[in-house]
Amino acid sequence: MTDARAKLYINTGVVTNKTDVYNILRPLLKQTVTYSYFRGTQVTSSGTGWVERIVVDHPEIASYFTPLSICLNLDSFDYLQFDTTSEQLLVYTLVIGSERVVLEFAAGGSRHEDGDESGNGRPLPRNAEELARDLRFIQMELMMSSDAADEDEDA
Repeated sequence: MTDARAKLYINTGVVTNKTDVYNILRPLLKQTVTYSYFRGTQVTSSGTGWVERIVVDHPEIASYFTPLSICLNLDSFDYLQFDTTSEQLLVYTLVIGSERVVLEFAAGGSRHEDGDESGNGRPLPRNAEELARDLRFIQMELMMSSDAADEDEDA
């Protein structure tokens, strides 16, 4: 990928600048998303999780994807590709080498709108309150020191 910075994105793009990637992904913060992890063309893992943090310039922090929480460290990825679906929803693809993670909002209009992947017919939670009441998801609060919270705001 080239490091040349695009000046304009409209509904789609390939983004390499970390500040632009952060700004594009920022609406995912504190949202429920579906994720699919690809190695080459094969899906090796997928699920639904809550985006807890988006960080940049913190190489000591790992990116992780779990049903409990998701942390996106933008330094973990080479670039972001985003596209707009016909339903006017964004699909985000974070790429590193031949691996990629595809993220979509889980609420209102995602591919699991009519029921979750287990086929029980219940829609996925649309916000934090619904997620807290949904017994299909285990909730926990991640505590961090005030120093870590200050660093997170700087990202």
